[in-house]
Order: sequence, then C-alpha cells, then structure tokens
Amino acid sequence: MGNTFSRYQQLAKPSWAPPAWIFGPVWSVLYVIIALTFGTVFYTTFTGSIPQLVALPFALNLIFNLAFTPLQFTLKNNYLAALDIVLLLATLVWSIIVIDPRIPWIAYALIPYLLWVCFATVLQLTITVMNIK
Repeated sequence: MGNTFSRYQQLAKPSWAPPAWIFGPVWSVLYVIIALTFGTVFYTTFTGSIPQLVALPFALNLIFNLAFTPLQFTLKNNYLAALDIVLLLATLVWSIIVIDPRIPWIAYALIPYLLWVCFATVLQLTITVMNIK
C-alpha cells in the first residue's frame, strides 16, 4: 500500500482528485458489493439458472479490476492503466445490461460501483494526459 500511496502522490493530478486515503475505504465497500453480486452471478451460472454467457462480462470485469493496480502502480504505466479502466467500465456496463433482465437487484446493487468507475475513468484519463512526457 505504501508503494501505491507514494506513486499516487508523485503523479500530476487535477485539483479535483481525491486524496490517496479515500481509495481504500471506497474500494472496501465496493468489494463487498462486487463479492455479493458477482458471487451470485457465478453461482447462478454454475447451477444453470442463467446462461454461462451472462457471466462473461463479469469475469472480464474482475480481470480488468485486478489488473489496474499492477499496471498503474507496479509497472507505472499510465497508458495501460487508462486502457484497462476504460475496459473495466465497458465490461461493467455490459454486465449490468445482461444481468438486469435476469436478476434486476444485481443491476441496481452495481450502481455505486458504476458511479465510482465512471469517476475513476475520468480521473485516470486526466492523470494520463497530465503526465505525458
């Protein structure tokens, strides 16, 4: 976490960027939502209650979610992190669209995650532009 904090501090950021300490609490809440909703999707897919294809955007979203921190803070690559977060947002929107007709409460429960990822996407794209060398 220390490496992540120091890397975030080193980046040029817009004036509206949140302080580094806010990310931990926000993601802690979001990961509970993700665990409950994605877990339900994967369980209902496994039991055959919904088609397996419905789980695809959820699986891709998890991959993109897990890839962001290493791309941004270990590899220190703003461009890959920007691409990753755009793909994260796209797979989240896709997930909400495909799950809503089948399990609507999941689509509604993912709204806080969607709002945060929209904000984080704009932030990351802004940071990427501000740190072009």
